[in-house]
Amino acid sequence: MSSVSSVSGSGYSSYSVIANGGTYVRAAQGASELAMQERTKQQVGGLEAGSENLTSARSALKVEDGAMGEVTGYLQSIRELSVKAMNGTMSDSDKKSIQDQIDQYKKGIEDIANNTTYNEKKLLDGTAKDMTVASDANGSSETISGYNMTLESLGIKDFDVTKDFDLKDVDKALDKLSDSRTGAGAKTNGVEYSLSYNSHAALELDGFQMDKEEKNSVDAYQQLKTKQALDAYKTTLQKKQQDDEERKSMMLFA
Repeated sequence: MSSVSSVSGSGYSSYSVIANGGTYVRAAQGASELAMQERTKQQVGGLEAGSENLTSARSALKVEDGAMGEVTGYLQSIRELSVKAMNGTMSDSDKKSIQDQIDQYKKGIEDIANNTTYNEKKLLDGTAKDMTVASDANGSSETISGYNMTLESLGIKDFDVTKDFDLKDVDKALDKLSDSRTGAGAKTNGVEYSLSYNSHAALELDGFQMDKEEKNSVDAYQQLKTKQALDAYKTTLQKKQQDDEERKSMMLFA
């Protein structure tokens, strides 16, 4: 009987742990260790899935902010034209030309509101409700909001400089837009923080698991060497017993 062929039980488990890089694959190798290993994998998996969700949320927020930035440009242009129209020496034809340009900007705003989407979900026409994304496997989440940038919501649907108009209507629209962008910015910061936390936590857990697997490999190797040494010693004793019995037999028949 050789030390290799006699390795079984704990010896086989040690071989298996070493072969799998310190990873437990059966409860017989260590029930509590296997359970801890699986929990760590679940946590890492949850963090990675959460990071995918958060990355998607961040992309949606960037789309929102970019679109609202364009709306801001249109509103600022409308305001500048409106100030020009507040000139008593200007003819009705001049004001009509200004309004034609304002109407083009208003159409641009309406197009943005109706066509800004992420994954086929409209973000700026008022139909998107709060969207919650899971950030890990423990129930944590981040919520991003849709906004309403339609002309009606901004209060400038019927804004017309050829008639009586109030520049404050445009200012109110700019204020609403500014508040919305501030809210989206705060949400973006929250998502970025969660992404950073997930990345750090996953690295920590991966590092812990790698350290644990390295220790498992070392322990398994030591156990295996101890088992092989015991098997070799047992084989030596058996061989000695056989030799002693053979000598006794020879003495009896001498």
